[in-house]
Amino acid sequence: MAEPVWRAGPASRAAASAAAGCTLAGAVAVTVAVVAGPGPGLTGYVSEAGIAGTGFARTYRIGVFALAAGLFLLAAALPPALRVTAGLLAAAGACTVVSGAVTCSAGCPLPPFERATVADLVHGGASIAATAAVVLAMLALLATPGAPAALRRVARLGAALAVPLAAAIGLAILLVGRGGLVGALERLLLAVAAAWGLVTATTLGLTADRDGRSNRSRTGV
Repeated sequence: MAEPVWRAGPASRAAASAAAGCTLAGAVAVTVAVVAGPGPGLTGYVSEAGIAGTGFARTYRIGVFALAAGLFLLAAALPPALRVTAGLLAAAGACTVVSGAVTCSAGCPLPPFERATVADLVHGGASIAATAAVVLAMLALLATPGAPAALRRVARLGAALAVPLAAAIGLAILLVGRGGLVGALERLLLAVAAAWGLVTATTLGLTADRDGRSNRSRTGV
């Protein structure tokens, strides 16, 4: 029996292609801002590249908004069977918009070891919620009966990397606080999330069926 073939309709393919483009552009912009900006390197948070007054704050925020657009477009490109995953991606996109619109103060302090302002809490909470929603979207896709096999493979790999990283970051923030460990883990998790979105969008455009139901190939039985 041949493996089911998945094909997207024109609208889904267009949304998936746009999602891939926005995700790639956003990831590049944020990376440039983090690497070239005056931030503290691996000991700080990625969000510190977007603090008002820094040289690459605009580049960072443009990148964040591009990533938000990529999440919204990917949600729109998914087949109806993946409505839970799409809802989580849309929520992640909304939280990402908040994260980009509300900048943190110098150092982006977070409790319990640092004193945070309201803006810090809003920005930090939105950023954490956005990342968590993306990780949950991977898990929701895996738990959805009839999800395209190609998308399940990508989500399985993404979740296998993202879940332990997310757990490690949560524990490190509570037990250790700011430092090289949290900085490195945060960058790894964000890279996994962006890569999953990019590969999922590309895979969806190539192999997903527009109505979320598998079709047998012409040579299958």
